[in-house]
Parts: sequence; C-alpha cells; structure tokens
Amino acid sequence: EVQLVESGGGLVQPGGSLRLSCAASGDTSSIYYMAWFRQAPGKEREAVASIGTRAGSTYYTDSGKGRFTVSQDNTKSTLYLIMNSLKPEDTAMYYCAAASRFSGYVLAPSKYNYWGQGTQVTVSS
Repeated sequence: EVQLVESGGGLVQPGGSLRLSCAASGDTSSIYYMAWFRQAPGKEREAVASIGTRAGSTYYTDSGKGRFTVSQDNTKSTLYLIMNSLKPEDTAMYYCAAASRFSGYVLAPSKYNYWGQGTQVTVSS
C-alpha cells in the first residue's frame, strides 16, 4: 500500500506561482509512475503531468506544458509540481497519484491505483 498526502495549495493572483508537494509513504519501492491530476467543479478529472520514478522521464498534457514543471526529490518519495503564470482556469482541486503497474498510458487516470485527498488551488484577483 502507498499513502499520498498533498500540500501547497492556496489562493494566488493571476500570473502568480505555486509549488505543490506530494509526500508518498508505505511501499514506495513499488511505484513506477507518479502524476498530478486536477478537477474543476463540473468537469472531469484531467491529467497535468507525470513522471517515471525510475528514469525521471516527464510527460505533460497541454494543460501543463510550458507553465508547469513536475519533479521528484532524490529519495523519490516526494513529488512536486511547480506552477507558473497561473490563470483563473487553473483553479481546481489538484490530486497526486501513484501507479504500481508499469503498463498503461501514463496520463490516464485508470493507470493510477493510489490517490491523495487533493489540495485546492484557486487563482483569483
């Protein structure tokens, strides 16, 4: 089992930045990929970015490409998402996810079998 706890969300003005963190505990050696997803009210959950924990390869959707950076710490037990040039449309609950299976599309929610509780990001003036 893997437990995930997100932190770092909050209220930020348009154009501002935030860094989200996700602390993983438990059987972290079983994790192949970690990812950030977000869900705005009334919308489906969408991927933002993913990282392969072994090689460090990163993957982004159009939502995250160019403004967001996903990374992990040296112990590979903490996932980060640095978000720059935030826009009101980035407002959502952001979720950390981990996959203990190697197969499957890295940006699909179905690949991930562990999820955090989420951290709220609100971009507003």
